[in-house]
Amino acid sequence: MQQEKILVTGANGQIGSVLTLALRARYGNENVIATDIRQLTDNQHFALVNILDAYQLVEIVKKHSITQIYHLAAILSAKGEADPVGTWDINMSGLFNVLNTAKEYGVKKVFFPSSIAVFGRNAAKEHTSQNEICCPETVYGISKVAGENWCNYYFLKYGLDVRSLRYPGIIGHQTLPGGGTTDYAVEIYHKALKNEIFSCFLNATTRLPMIYMDDAIRATLEIMDADAAKIKIRTSYNLAGMSFAPKDVFEAIKTHQPDFQISYQPDFRQAIADSWTSSIDDSAARNDWGWNAKFDLKSMTDDMLKHLKNK
Repeated sequence: MQQEKILVTGANGQIGSVLTLALRARYGNENVIATDIRQLTDNQHFALVNILDAYQLVEIVKKHSITQIYHLAAILSAKGEADPVGTWDINMSGLFNVLNTAKEYGVKKVFFPSSIAVFGRNAAKEHTSQNEICCPETVYGISKVAGENWCNYYFLKYGLDVRSLRYPGIIGHQTLPGGGTTDYAVEIYHKALKNEIFSCFLNATTRLPMIYMDDAIRATLEIMDADAAKIKIRTSYNLAGMSFAPKDVFEAIKTHQPDFQISYQPDFRQAIADSWTSSIDDSAARNDWGWNAKFDLKSMTDDMLKHLKNK
């Protein structure tokens, strides 16, 4: 069998930094090339690549005979609203560069991360279905639903094996928040361990879909491992882990740290969260390629605090 050679774009990001380590543990350090626009502290098997520069991307794919691309470079929801046109350019032009490079230079598989941000306030709030209407209200969500359809187009038109997940909010101890609307659910654990009052930018009862980083990485690897015949959706699969509101995670943390305090000061991100769904139906992923989340709020909180204390 051909040795897999993996390229990760956006490898410095919240998902990218963790996924790169998981891929290297599986395929070997030398077979996973991390790229970003900023230099990593550990620069072994790393290259500076601006995803908007198609020439740079082509050269690194050719140099390393890349067989799979995990395209994680993007501007997230909250940061994206500060520069909608720039966000659209990065998120869409970057994707086109990846898809065209993969098509032209024999890359076997491409992973594209989508998001629950594709659903707007007109979507069903509870158990949002795989085929629910996608009418997003952020440029991030707009770029993701457009990206899903382009991925499907490249599969249908050119046979490019593109696979995608609609991530909910991702919570992990490995990295700091990266500019998303669900980032409160990461920051709150850091504040708790510092014995600082946490000021939450969402209302206490704003319930959103979330997933623990360990589950998110496992889902990514599992969908890329699955036999192509099992991948029946070429836009993006709904993915679910758990759903909770800020008050729920606050109470879960208080079982470990009874003196922890929180205040609620909603900002512009509240409007973004209000346009999103509250829970996700991921039965298609479960049925097609056997997805199943392992972490709930309690087990995630236990694991988060354990790892952050060790750090």
